[in-house]
Amino acid sequence: MAMMTPNLQATDCSNLIPSLTSLFPPRLLHRPLSLPHSRFISKASLHHPSSPSSSSSSPPSLVNRRQLISQTASLSLSLATLSSLPLPAKSEEVLSEWERVYLPIDPGVVLLDIAFVPDDLNHGFLLGTRQTILETRDGGNTWTQRSIPSAEDEDFNYRFNSISFKGKEGWIVGKPAILLYTSDAGESWERIPLSAQLPGDMVYIKATGEKSAEMVTDQGAIYVTSNRGYNWKAAVQETVSATLNRTVSSGISGASYYTGTFNTVNRSPDGRYVAVSSRGNFYLTWEPGQPFWQPHNRAIARRIQNMGWRADGGLWLLVRGGGLFLSKGTGISEDFEEVPVQSRGFGILDVGYRSEEEAWAAGGSGILLRTTNGGKNWTRDKAADNIAANLYSVKFINDKKGFVLGNDGVLLRYLG
Repeated sequence: MAMMTPNLQATDCSNLIPSLTSLFPPRLLHRPLSLPHSRFISKASLHHPSSPSSSSSSPPSLVNRRQLISQTASLSLSLATLSSLPLPAKSEEVLSEWERVYLPIDPGVVLLDIAFVPDDLNHGFLLGTRQTILETRDGGNTWTQRSIPSAEDEDFNYRFNSISFKGKEGWIVGKPAILLYTSDAGESWERIPLSAQLPGDMVYIKATGEKSAEMVTDQGAIYVTSNRGYNWKAAVQETVSATLNRTVSSGISGASYYTGTFNTVNRSPDGRYVAVSSRGNFYLTWEPGQPFWQPHNRAIARRIQNMGWRADGGLWLLVRGGGLFLSKGTGISEDFEEVPVQSRGFGILDVGYRSEEEAWAAGGSGILLRTTNGGKNWTRDKAADNIAANLYSVKFINDKKGFVLGNDGVLLRYLG
C-alpha cells in the first residue's frame, strides 16, 4: 500500500522547479439634417421666377416643376442614404445579464479562479495561467496586474490554480508547487515553503479559519494546517491511485488501470468533496472523517466532464458532449436523471448557483445557460454566442456578485 506521509513538515522548496435607443447614430441626432447645397432649393426660388436658380430660357412653371421634382428626388436619396447607415451596435461588453470586462493580459491566458476579501467585496484577485495575478478595487469593473516578488524569484511560469479568503487571511496555490499567504487582505503576500514529498500538484485551497486552510492535490491528497501553512496534516491516509489499485475487486470500472490524477475537484460549503477521474470514467467522493476517498461507478454511458454541488446539497453532473444530470435528492448519490439543455452539441464545463433556484451553466463556444427552478429547466442566453472562447468556470461570490472565467482572457461580470 502506498501510504502518504501523515504529517508533512515544511521544508525549503526554493529550488523546486481571464438598446437600441434611436434609429440614427448619436452624432446624427444632435446635428440638423442638411442636404447638399448644390441641390437645395428654397421656397423663394420655387415661387419666384426671378430667382437666380431659374433658367431664363424656360417657362417659370416648368422650371419650378423641374426643380421641385429634382429636389424631391434629392431629398428621397438623402433620406435613403441616412436610412442605410449602420445602426449603432450594442456595446460588446453588454451580454444580457452579463458584462464583458476587458483585462490587461495576453489573449492566450486561461482564467482559473477568482476571490474577494470578505470584509471588502470591492477588493479581489483573479488568477490564471502564465503567472497571471490581477487585482481589482472597484468590485471587478477594472483590473490591474499585480506583482508578487516572492512568486517571481525563480524562472518559473506559474499556473495559479486556486485562491481563497477568510477574513483578511488569504491563500494562493499553483503549479509548479507554490503556496502564497496573506494576513492583510492581500496588501502583501509571503511565500510558504512546501515539502518536496507532497504527492501531486496543488489544485485547490480553502481558507477555513484563523491561520487555517485545507489543500487538495490532483492525486487526492488532502492536507490541513492551523499554523499559517508551516505544518500540514494529512486528512486521508493514501492517494486515490493507492486506494483503487491495492485491490482488483474494488468493483470500480477503470480502477485497475487508474493513473492517479483528478480532472476536476469541487468542495461543498460543509467540507465534502466530489472529484472526477482523469479519464472521466468514474467519480470519487470524500467527507470529513473518512480515511479514504470513496469511488463510484458512473451510471451514464458518456464520460464525465465535471461534477459539483447544488445549492440544496445535491450533485450536478456534466458529461462530454453537452449533457447535464442532477442527482435525485440531496447528499452523495449514484442515482442521476438527465435534464434537457440547449447546448448545441458543445460541452458544458461548469455550473454555478446564484441561489437555491437560480443557477448558470457555461461551456464551449460561449455557451451560457440559466435555470430559475433549481435546474429542472434551462434556457440559453444567445447573446453570449458571439464570444469566441470557452467558458470554463462560473463563480458567484454572493447573489449580487458573480463571474464567468474563460480562455483567451475572457471575463464576464454578472449585472443582475
